[in-house]
Amino acid sequence: MTHTEEKPYQCNQCDNTFSLNCNLIQHLRTHTWKKSKQCNQCDKTFSLNGNLIRHLGTHTGKKPYQCNQCDKAFLQNSVLITHIRTHIGEKPYQCNQCDNTFSLNYNLIQHLRTHTWKKSKQCNQCDKTFSLNGYLIRHLRTHTGKKPYQCNQCDKAFSKNNHLIRHQMTHTEEKPYQCNKCDKFFSEMIVLKDI
Repeated sequence: MTHTEEKPYQCNQCDNTFSLNCNLIQHLRTHTWKKSKQCNQCDKTFSLNGNLIRHLGTHTGKKPYQCNQCDKAFLQNSVLITHIRTHIGEKPYQCNQCDNTFSLNYNLIQHLRTHTWKKSKQCNQCDKTFSLNGYLIRHLRTHTGKKPYQCNQCDKAFSKNNHLIRHQMTHTEEKPYQCNKCDKFFSEMIVLKDI
């Protein structure tokens, strides 16, 4: 989420605002559900056991869900599963209005706005319009040539963060994508599409 993104969903019981209605609904539960699960390390209480378990990790520093492809670990298995998709290139969330697919449901929701929101952010260099300010900022880099994402291993820079991440795999020799025809591994999914 960008700092300039709108947050049109306001909680009617406090001052919190949200960019997604589903986040507001989840937040509203904090006002209505009985908080019966008590942390044994501090005075916080929770309505959901999962939230208590996640909170306990802030005291212990324990992250029991370890990625078997890198050194990252997580408090929740669901977050680990989402993380693993970055290694295998899985994109299970399909837009029902175009061919785009996403590894995170959140990214699909953000993308769906491009189909429904009014494109009111106008580029001052060309006639393109965008629904989100972040998309306009990213587009403006095509005119300015600005490359804010700098590799910390070499002098290459990129206009998009995902291009930097893909480039960094050349330094680590990470090849997470396996061809299902010849068992070779590749650093980019695009190579597999060409085979």
